[in-house]
Amino acid sequence: MTRPKDILLVTGMSGAGKSTVLKTLEDLGWEVVDNLPLLLLDRLLDAPIPEGSPDDSQPLAIGIGARTRDFDPERIVRRIREFRDRHGLEIGTLFLDCSAAELERRYSETRRRHPLALDRPAIDGIGRERDLLAPLRDWANRLIDTTEMSANELAQQIRANFSGERLGEPTLSIRSFGFARGLPRNADLVFDMRFLRNPHWDHDLRPGTGLDADVSAYIMADPAYEAAVSRIEELLMLLLPRYRAEGKSYVTVAIGCTGGRHRSVHVAERIGRRLREAGFSPSVDHRDLGAAPQDALEGSPVVL
Repeated sequence: MTRPKDILLVTGMSGAGKSTVLKTLEDLGWEVVDNLPLLLLDRLLDAPIPEGSPDDSQPLAIGIGARTRDFDPERIVRRIREFRDRHGLEIGTLFLDCSAAELERRYSETRRRHPLALDRPAIDGIGRERDLLAPLRDWANRLIDTTEMSANELAQQIRANFSGERLGEPTLSIRSFGFARGLPRNADLVFDMRFLRNPHWDHDLRPGTGLDADVSAYIMADPAYEAAVSRIEELLMLLLPRYRAEGKSYVTVAIGCTGGRHRSVHVAERIGRRLREAGFSPSVDHRDLGAAPQDALEGSPVVL
């Protein structure tokens, strides 16, 4: 039975950021299971790979903590050793620590009760939990102290340390459209190509689209074309890594012209090619490519 290549146990002090870590790992493409009783670990690993998973190497993160049923840190360490010896797999352990004062502040701010001090001050539960978790903290091969971290800073560190090759890469879409038929839904960036000269007003080019060589040549001959489109490409190559660092799962770049058949189609195709050359993996689609050309939608011809 195929098992995950990477397995990470995520544990630590309650309130130190376990939920943030698990959510970030899930966004990065990890399979995530929280508060799983350790007795069920073998059954989980023997289960078939979920349908739709890219391959059998999808990493697995398992969250455990004081709320986990039958939680016993010393027994958990023994189970990890047994599993390593029996299956030959290394299970990494990430421990999230935080100062008692900061944890107490977080519990006060959120008005949540500490799981080990439901009827007492949170600081009592924090001290008890720290003693309880000592074996896991000593065993862990990764430790992050979140005392001075915001949730966003913690998420960024997890992305930097655990994204792996291609995991966490945003789903990038380049979409052409016609303004006459409305903006695309969920567009993150919109670029307007209506400043370029319009092939619609050339009788021979009107039936064609931005996928045709003669239409493309006409658009590229516009004096503003190269300077404008190359700057858009440079901007995207600057922004896309920043979106990735912020954990954005989907980025849609919309390229518009009036009817969505000529200028926007050509420019979307060019930008898609340029981004692929730069190492990105965009999909390119043309929303209005099949729409019928209509003079009333295109306005008046502009002579440059």
